[in-house]
Amino acid sequence: MSVKVIARNKKASHDYHLLERFEAGLVLQGSEIKSIRAGHISIKQAYVRVDGEEAWLVDAHIAPYEQASRFGHEPTRQRKLLLHKKEITKLWDEVRRKGTTIVPTQVHMRNGRAKVEIALAKGKQLHDKRQSIAKRDAQRQADRELRRSGY
Repeated sequence: MSVKVIARNKKASHDYHLLERFEAGLVLQGSEIKSIRAGHISIKQAYVRVDGEEAWLVDAHIAPYEQASRFGHEPTRQRKLLLHKKEITKLWDEVRRKGTTIVPTQVHMRNGRAKVEIALAKGKQLHDKRQSIAKRDAQRQADRELRRSGY
C-alpha cells in the first residue's frame, strides 16, 4: 500500500485546531488526474462544503493538463468527495455547530487513486496562533542544542 503525498495545506494547522481527520476519494475527469499525478494541484484556499447528503471540495485549483485537448477541465470547479454516509452525516452535524469548518489538509495518491485528507477544524484565536509559534520555536531551539551537544 504505497502513499505518495502530492500537496499539503500547511496553513490549515496554523489557522485551525484540527479535531478529526477523514480520508475521501475524489470524482475527477481524465485530465484532472493526470495533472494531479504531475503535482499541479493547490488546496491553499480550498474548503469542503457539505449539503446533508453529499460533500464537495470547493476552490481547489487543478491546473489544466497541457497534453489534453482544448476541452480539458475547468481548474477550480467543485469536485465531489466520496465518503461513507455515516461520515457525511457526522460532518454535517459538526458543521452546523458554530465555529466548526472542514478543511482539506493534504492530497495524496494511494494505490493509483487520488485521495484527499480532510479535517474537522475549529478556528484559532490570535493568541492561540502566537502560542503555536512560540512552541514551535522552542522545539527548534531544543533540537539545535541537542545537535550541538552531539546527541
